[in-house]
Amino acid sequence: MLYILALLIGVVAGLRAMTAPAAVAWGAYLGWLPVAVTWAGFMGHWITVGIFTILAVAELVTDQLPSTPSRKVPQQFGARIVMGAFTGAVIGTLGGAELRKRLAIAFGKDLPAALIEDAVAIIGGLLIVAAVA
Repeated sequence: MLYILALLIGVVAGLRAMTAPAAVAWGAYLGWLPVAVTWAGFMGHWITVGIFTILAVAELVTDQLPSTPSRKVPQQFGARIVMGAFTGAVIGTLGGAELRKRLAIAFGKDLPAALIEDAVAIIGGLLIVAAVA
């Protein structure tokens, strides 16, 4: 089960690279993830939660800007692969890009598609992390 959840959090990272570590940090902070006595214990510290939350919010904002590069450019794609532990990030990045493109076409503009993708990443991340508890 944990392997499936790890894959799914990787998919979330493919949608929004910083939402996945923010969700994991919140999960650790709230006690949903038993990481306190492991090498990942730092994830439950309030400073870690704060940093990843700020980075996730910044990413959500900057993703809406027209100057934001495609998630398929090397820097963007690479960050998602690292944060999502390869397989999940690849599925989420490519699948998310295709889904967002189709939604944007259906809506006639990108903003509604981007906001739906944001909601899926945030809610999905929290549900996946909560499932570990």
